[in-house]
Amino acid sequence: MPSQQNKIIIDKIIEAANYKNYVVDFCMTTISEASQKEKWNDQKALAITESINFKNFRDAVYNMFAYYNEIELEVILKKYEKDKAYQVANVMVVNDALGYNLEIFANDIVRGKYIAK
Repeated sequence: MPSQQNKIIIDKIIEAANYKNYVVDFCMTTISEASQKEKWNDQKALAITESINFKNFRDAVYNMFAYYNEIELEVILKKYEKDKAYQVANVMVVNDALGYNLEIFANDIVRGKYIAK
């Protein structure tokens, strides 16, 4: 895991790259597909949708950036803040390991793993 200071910078990268929105949209698409395929009722679909919480996925993003030092993270942050095109094709979207983790996360949501009991 990155240091506390690096987590702060990573949080800023997540914000600048709109990655939280990307994760939520990905989960919503996965939920929609499962809901249609499995013919969920509205109550189940709502409960599953309400269980989406980026905080449950954030550690995967932190781990992706764990080997970057503070200077490297600051450089990445500045790229995201200045270049809107960079935000669209950002490293978090094209990182295979993080993409795989996102698929697992979305499927866990669909299975109801994060529904408050």
